[in-house]
Amino acid sequence: MNLRVEFREASREDFDDALDWYWAHGEAIRDSFRAAVDATLKRIAASPRAFPVVAGTRARRALVSGFPYAILFTIEHEFINIFSVFHTSRNPIIWQGRIG
Repeated sequence: MNLRVEFREASREDFDDALDWYWAHGEAIRDSFRAAVDATLKRIAASPRAFPVVAGTRARRALVSGFPYAILFTIEHEFINIFSVFHTSRNPIIWQGRIG
C-alpha cells in the first residue's frame, strides 16, 4: 500500500521536542529514537490498518519500539495524517483535541 505520510504542525513540534529532550541525554539515544520513529512510520505507511483504532475515536495508534511514545494517525483518502507523536504517560485529552 505505502501511503504518503504527512505530519501536522503540532505533531512535528511533538517530534522535535522529543528529539531535543533525547539530545540533552546524548546523541546516541537521540539517534536511536529517531531511527525507531522512522521505522514505525515505515510500518504505518506500508500497513496502516494493521494498527488498532483507539476506542472512542477514529485515530489509530502505533507504539514506537523501545521508547514510551505512540504515533497517532488517521487514514485519509490518499495519505496518512500524523497528528501526534505522543509520550504515553501524558494525558490523552491533549492529542484527542487534534483529530480533525
